[in-house]
Order: sequence, then C-alpha cells, then structure tokens
Amino acid sequence: MKKFNIRKVLDGLTASSSSGTASPQPGTNQNDVIQETLQSEHFQLCKTVRHGFPYQPSSMAFDPVQKILAIGTQSGAVRLFGRAGVECYCQHDSGAAVIQLQFLVNEGALVSALADDSVHLWNLRQKQPAILHTLKFNRERITFCHLPFQSKWLYIGTEKGNIHIVNVESFTLSGYVIMWNKAIELSSKSHPGPVVHISDNPMDEGKILIGFECGTVVLWDLKCKKADYRYNHDEAIHSVAWHHEGKQFTCSHSDGTLTTWNVRVPAKPTITITPHGKQPKDGKKPEPCKPILKVEYKTTRVGDAFVVMSGGLSYDTGCRRSCLTVMHGKSTAVLEMDYPIVDFLTLCETPYPNDFQEPYAVVVLLEKDLVVIDLEQIGYPIFENPYPLSIHESPVTCVEYFADCPPELIPALYSVGSRQKRQGYSKKEWPISGGNWGQGTLSYPEIIVTGHADGSIKFWDASAIMLQVLYKLKTAKVFEKALKGGKEEKPSTEIVDEDPFAIQTLSWCAESRMLCVAGVSAHVIIYRFSKQEMTTEVVQLLEVRMQGELNDVDSPDPAGDHPPTPSTPVPPSSFSPTQEGEPSEAQPFTSDDRPRDNVPCLKVRSAPLKQSPGYQVELVIQLVWVSGEPPQQITSLAVSSSDGLVVFGNSSGLAVVDYLQKSLLLNMSTSELYSPSDPYQRQPRSPRKTRQPSGALSDNSDGNNVSEEKSNKSPTSDAKDSLFSRSRSSSVTSIERESREAISSFHFSESFPRKTDSSPSPSLWLGTTQGTVLVLSLSLPPTGDQRLQQPVGVSSCGTLVRLKGGILTMAFLDSLGAVLHPSYEPWSEPNAPDEEKTRRRRPASPPPTQEGQDSQYAVVCSEKQAKVVGLPSQSCFFKHNITESSFVLRADVVQMAAGLCLACFCANGHIMTLSLPSLRPLLDVNYLPLTDMRIARTFCFSNLGQALYLTSPTEIQRITYSQETCDNLQEMMGELFTPLETPEAPNRGFFKGLFGGGAQSLDREDLFGETAAGKASRSLAQHIPGPQGMEGMKGAASGVVGDLARARIALDERGQKLGELEDRTAAMMASADSFSKHAHDMMLKYKDKKWYQL
Repeated sequence: MKKFNIRKVLDGLTASSSSGTASPQPGTNQNDVIQETLQSEHFQLCKTVRHGFPYQPSSMAFDPVQKILAIGTQSGAVRLFGRAGVECYCQHDSGAAVIQLQFLVNEGALVSALADDSVHLWNLRQKQPAILHTLKFNRERITFCHLPFQSKWLYIGTEKGNIHIVNVESFTLSGYVIMWNKAIELSSKSHPGPVVHISDNPMDEGKILIGFECGTVVLWDLKCKKADYRYNHDEAIHSVAWHHEGKQFTCSHSDGTLTTWNVRVPAKPTITITPHGKQPKDGKKPEPCKPILKVEYKTTRVGDAFVVMSGGLSYDTGCRRSCLTVMHGKSTAVLEMDYPIVDFLTLCETPYPNDFQEPYAVVVLLEKDLVVIDLEQIGYPIFENPYPLSIHESPVTCVEYFADCPPELIPALYSVGSRQKRQGYSKKEWPISGGNWGQGTLSYPEIIVTGHADGSIKFWDASAIMLQVLYKLKTAKVFEKALKGGKEEKPSTEIVDEDPFAIQTLSWCAESRMLCVAGVSAHVIIYRFSKQEMTTEVVQLLEVRMQGELNDVDSPDPAGDHPPTPSTPVPPSSFSPTQEGEPSEAQPFTSDDRPRDNVPCLKVRSAPLKQSPGYQVELVIQLVWVSGEPPQQITSLAVSSSDGLVVFGNSSGLAVVDYLQKSLLLNMSTSELYSPSDPYQRQPRSPRKTRQPSGALSDNSDGNNVSEEKSNKSPTSDAKDSLFSRSRSSSVTSIERESREAISSFHFSESFPRKTDSSPSPSLWLGTTQGTVLVLSLSLPPTGDQRLQQPVGVSSCGTLVRLKGGILTMAFLDSLGAVLHPSYEPWSEPNAPDEEKTRRRRPASPPPTQEGQDSQYAVVCSEKQAKVVGLPSQSCFFKHNITESSFVLRADVVQMAAGLCLACFCANGHIMTLSLPSLRPLLDVNYLPLTDMRIARTFCFSNLGQALYLTSPTEIQRITYSQETCDNLQEMMGELFTPLETPEAPNRGFFKGLFGGGAQSLDREDLFGETAAGKASRSLAQHIPGPQGMEGMKGAASGVVGDLARARIALDERGQKLGELEDRTAAMMASADSFSKHAHDMMLKYKDKKWYQL
C-alpha cells in the first residue's frame, strides 16, 4: 500500500518518475526522442464572450445617442448590445434581479437598480465595463428610478412612497427628500402605495410627476417643495407618459383604460378610453380589460402621434399570446408576440423630451426573444436581428466545438444557409448600431454545432469571438409525422415522453463534411454535403436488432462501489433467440397480449424527399424493439469517411455499419468483444445458465421498470446524467462486466491493432464504461468499384489497456509526439456526374515500425486516469491519476499553438491540462462548480485553447485556457463607447424666447447640493466604492494607451469647440460690422432732412 502511494505522488510530480514506474520496458527514453514545448506559462484561464439571449430578462434601457441597448436579468446579469458583433456581458456580484436600467445618455455610463435595494454606476468607456460606485439602501425598498437627460441627479422612488435623490458623480444621497405624506393630500387617510413612476415635465425641469400605485399622481414643485396639482383615479396606475409639450400626460391603468390629463385640470381626465374594450350601446362603462402594463406617447412634426402600449386586451379575447398595440391616428394595430412581453422602448430621433419625438422603431423585450418593429413602414415589419439570439429556439441537447477547421468550410455552409433566410423583414438597417468592432489579430475558422430537442442542427460561425448562424438542418424531415384529427402531432416513441427527434449525440468530419447524427429514439442518420438540390425517391433504411446478452442479475458489490447503471439488460423472460447481423423487416403492431418485436420507434418517410443544397440524407439506421423491450438509447457514435463506416454503441453493445454498401457488418454485445472468436459466426444465441437465486426474476422485472422510468426522460437530460449515480472503480468481476459494461467512446485510426504488426492498418478503438480499451481490426477492399462490392472484414484483437473509470477519449501520436488525425476522404460533390466522382483516400502518414521500437503512442483518458501506451508493443509509458475524489466529465486531446496537451474538465469544477506524452500537469484551476447537468452535457474543448459550455438554457459561455488568447482578448473585444457630439437642443423660436413659454431649466445643484439641502441620514444608505477606485475611471480605458487615446480625444474635442467658438466670434464680428455700416448709412440718409420730410 505504501508503494502505491509513493508511485501516485511521483506520478503527479514528475514525468520521469511516471515513466519509470509505469513503463514495463526498462531503458526506454521517450523524453530524449520527444521534446515537449508546452509549459505552464502557456496557459491561463479566463472567460472570453457570452452568446445568446439573456436568460430570464427583467429590464431594458437604450442610449439614443450612442445607440447601445442594455438588458438586465433576474440573476443580476447585464448584457450590452451594439452593432452586430459588439456585445458585452457584466455581472453583479450579489446576483439579485435587475429591476431597472438608466443610461447616462452619451456619457458612457449606466445606472442599474437591483432587487436587493442597491444602485450601481457602471463605466462603459472601457472594453470590460466595471462598477464605479454602489449605494446600498438599508431601510427602504427601491421601486422606481429616473435620471433626467443631461442631469447628474437621480430620482429614486421607494416602496414607502418616498423619493430620494442621488448625485451620480459622487454617488451620495442629497438631503432633499420628497416624503409621501407631503406629496398626497393631508386629508387622505390611506397610504398611496409604492412609487411606480417619476418623470420631470419636458418643458419645466422644476416640476416632476410622481405616480403612486393606488392611482394618485402628483405634480411636485421642486423649488417650492410642495405639490402643485394632484390627480386622483380609482384604478391602479402602471405607467405614465408625458406629451412632449408638457401640457398633458397619459396614464395606463389596471382595468385596461388610458386616461389623458390636462396638467392644469386635476379634477378629472380630459379623455378616458379603453382601447380593446367593447363599447356598450347604452352609454355604460366598457367592460374591464387586462391591465395596460406600459404606455408611451410619441409625437411627430407631421401627422398624428403614436401611442404604443403592452397589455390591455379583453378578458374574453381568444388570443392568448401577449400583444403590443400601436395606435396611430384612427388606426390600431395589434401585434402578436411569441412570448410574454417583459418591456418595450420606443426609439426616437431626438434624445430631448421637449421636442417632437419622431419615433421610428419599437424595441420589444420578450421572455425569450428580442424584437424590433419598424414604425415607418406599412404593416410594421420587424428588423432582421443580427445577434445570435436563436440558440434556444429549440432547447439545446448537445454541443460540439471545432476550432481551426478547414477555411473553405464556413463559406460553403454560408452559401447553402443563405437560401434559408426568411423574407419580409424591414429594408432598413438594424437601429441598435453603436460601438466599434475589435481589432484582434488572432483569427482562425471556428464552428460551433448545436443539436436541439426538435431534431434540428445548427452550424454557427464562431470566428473572432463572434457568433453567426450559418446553416440549419432539420432531421425530423426524414420521418413521418402522425396526424390526429387532421392536425400534425408528434409521434409517441414510448422511449421519451416528448421530443422524439431530439439530437442525442453527433459525429462530424469537418474535412470530408460527413455528418452522423444519433437521436433519442434510437436512430442514426448519415448525411453527405452537397451544393446541388436533389430528390430522393426512397430514403435508404437499415433496421438493426441490438439486444443485450443474457447476464447474471446485478448483485450488491461488497465494496459498495458499483451501483447499477441506468441501462438494465433484457430479462430472461423476454428473451427470444434471433439471427444476428441481417436487418429485420419491421412488422405491424401486435395486439396487447403479444410483445412488440422488430418494430422501430419512428416511421421513416415513404414519399419522395426533396433535399435542398446542404446536408442530404445518405442512410437512416433504426434500432428496433426486442421482445417487448424498447431499444436502448445510443450513447456513443463515430464516422470514418475514409473507411466508409459508421459505428455506434449503447448499453446493449455496438454495431458497425458500412454506409457505402448500406449493410450491417457487426452487431454484438460488449462482453463478446473480449472473446477472440470470429464475429462472423452468425450463430443464434442461446440462453446461458444464470447464477441468480430463486425469485430473482421478479427482481429483474423491478429493474426493468426502473430502466423504463429512467429512459422516459426529457431529451434535454443526457445519458451523462448517470455519471453522478455510477461508480468509477476498475476492480470488477467478469460477471459484473458482462452485465453492466457499455460502449462509451470510439476512435478510428491507422494504427497497430496487434503487438505483432509491423505496419499500421485501419482499426477501430473502443472504450467502455468500465475502463477497458478494445481494438477491432478493419480489412478494407481496394478503392473504386471493389469497395462497393466486396465486404469489409472486421476482427476483434482483444484488450489493449485497462483504466479506472469509463473511457472518455482516445488519440494517437506519432514517434515525434505530433497528433495523428484519423484519415479522411476529401470532400467532393456527391451529386456530380459519375465520371467526375473519384474516391480519394488520404494516405496514412506513419512509416513502418522498426524492430523493438514503437512508432505510435495511444493516449487514453478515463474518468479517473490518463495513460500513454506505446504501439505496437502495448507498453504503458506514462500514467497519471487525474482525480481521486471527483471524476472527469469531458476530456480531449487538443492542439495548442506551441504543442499538444490533454484538457480535462472535472465534476468538482476543476479545469486541467496535461502535457503529452509525459502527462505532466500544466494547469489546474478551480473554475466552475458543477451546479447542473447542462454544463456537464455541453462542456467541450477545442483546439488552440478554446472551450465552451451552455451556461443557461439560452446562452453559450466561451472560455479560453490559452495565455496568448488572454493577452489579446482586450484587442479582440469591441468597444461600447464612441465619442459622439450630443445633438443640438431644439430651437425655442423667436416668440417663445421673447415672451417665455419654452423649456424652463433648473439649477439642480442649488436645490439638491449639500449647501442648500444638507446631508442625508447616514443610516439610510451605505456608499460602497467600486473595485476600480473612486477616481480616475471617468472615460477610463485600459493602460497607458487608453490614457493617450483619451487625451487625444479630449484635445480633439477641445480643438473642435475652440474652432466652433472662433467661427462664432467671426460671425458675430461680421454681423456687428454689417450693423454698423447700415446704421451709418441710415444716419447719412436722414442727416440733413427736416422732421416733416421724414
């Protein structure tokens, strides 16, 4: 036992000790042959960018000058959007919901109010926004915030009905407070409720409008510190909107009515309407409707004003969807939304509230989408959204990440995907167009592939930390859809409760563009990529009957380390001997008293299938029911374009299919692979004697019920759910291996399947859930016509190596330590004429091995260990115990810029990298505690130090573990803030300037400053400076370059203003000279004339 501990410690410390203790061949010196170039300084872990729709949005704000949109969420996140490719993610540490956002317009700053009664000031003038100040209220709950345009004083309304004022520069409270009991009438005996609205009069900054939940609205005079008018209504208020001239305002109420009030007539509203209420003929009140949650009133210079509102529909309306109503003059448009409305904003030409607003678009934030409506075109079309917000269009069930893929692949996918775009969008450009793109130098082709619950697969261009959908494939088109009552209905597969077409796993060869997809209904679809449209008269179908071997019943393990896996073998009672190998014809459904047999879960389409350019079906493989038992879901899958083979496995065993000949080559259980017998002996299986005690049959039945119950899960739950409930010990008996072992991974390779091989040959390497690596040797006919006519030979070569825990990944290195990629057939147009088709196979690169030397190294990683094995000698040179207390969820051999490494993600949140081939630890960071199975199901590594996972049902988080990428991240990220001139204020006009009546300004400093208002109570709120410090963050960018750029911008602005001042002075001087000249001429004209001559 002591010897094992010493070896374990040495394995973790040095590569040489690992080599010395793990290698059975003394005298080998791999370190002299393979020079490892990767060091610890090549690695650093950091988040790069977050894509997708903000999960559970709660609030929204827009900067009309910078044209930046901010969205807050219920988890305390803030997502900022500019032009396509300009996105940013921020997170409040508390995680409290963001209840309101307010931009400091054209200042590069944002105020956020949270549900934990804290207010934060964000600096947006740097690429990664940071909090400058925080104000935490202690005694009052925040309900509403308002920051007037070009003001530094923020109004904060509370649940008690009071209003406090905050200086956003210093983030300190003013001593000026509007108390609720002074705002409402003294005769009122009831509390008015929380503040639901605050806004200043567009024409008089000294007057603010305060809306209370009970229905009372107060016009407050800031200078006189008293209420000018009070407007009372019976129904609760949800929102208030000013008319731009400051003489009227409109309120939305809980009974679906809109009331318009004249500022100077508080007795009753001048207009009361119920936009969606039925008007009774007898003059009575219309029937109440649903609450109007928000209303906005926007004026235009020419034509009628726009009134935009959400909610307010009649209770008996058949439409259950949320709607946005746009009223313009006499027309009323009701726009149905796919999801409930969270908030909306009307985008206007001017940021000044006292000018004609000229609305041009409405941004609608839905629970799961973002919609922008064009108000200037007939029919109110929507803008085409440039952001990757449709990741969750159907729930994501699997993700794969391919960095540094062939450069011609993205244009090819884009060319076929561009034909799938919807029509009818607005012809105008996307209105949220702020910010600038990054200037990163690290750019290489990256593709993300997502599988979804509806059977669709999306290909995304992920190059240069951007994300854009390239192409969408719908796998459900291959199958028939059940019709019930003339309506389409999803078929019931009896394996899953819903989503029978959901993608379980996929295998994609980027070089040959072959795609292989496995679904939850135990089906596999093989696709070829073609740029030409074609019609398939009959979809090629291959049905496979996979059944588990008759095994001993699971017995309790003495050590308690082996709880049963979710997959339970077929019980003896349901066993029926059948011939293996040949596909069986599907038979009609039997009556209830006979078990279902040889029937697939889904019915393949019988009508001709029109296939658009892109991925086209080559072959459909379906597993069938076996004696009343549904087929087990497919857990592992691999495709080899050079061999023309597809292999897939589950808890019953594995099957190898030749998709060129459309034939089944091998179909056997995992336990049979341990036997060196020829797999082509297609003898019927016979039940073997079991060692189970009497009464075990009923136990087996119970086990089957558990299996059926566990398999009836939503497809968003992956087969990896069993990772938490299953053990990872390698000490198992042969009986347990036979009863529980399933296939967990595959790898096609040109390698040495046997110790006696002198040259590499095609082979298939497979790993099991119990840590065994088995090898199959492949004998392929010559290319050309012979490949399509002669059979492919498959023979088992036995076990290569055993590890603790299930096998996750395998890879092969050459004698110099470079990775050996699986051979592939270069892509060619499959629908080209026959004379143009030439099947080319990439030649294998490894040279023949010399006597006594290994020319390849197999890298094998399991849930607990990693080993490097020399081939063909099959000697273990290096071994590393990755984790003892946890287990590895995902592992991949990845190519970094400076060399190869093995990257691992553990269930305890650690991300680790190991050098190859010595398995020397290079990085170990406790990054992400595993909080849900979504992360385990979707986490994946890729080349050049990239990785990603689904951080929420709607968002993909990309991270990097490359030091080079971290160093260049600031350059790659876009800029949110751009120095822009604020538009000029509206001209008041001659008569308004002469007689008054224009906008009245207010020196708020005189009212709210410490000199006039005094200090606020210290116990009311606590000021917390941001982590970046109180000073120096105004306009901050990173480093000296940011300071220089900021100084240059300031000089430019100052020079521009000086130039404008000089021009203005010159114009005034010219005007004065002209006036002097005219006055002198007038004097000379009337100089010598008498008074009566005038």
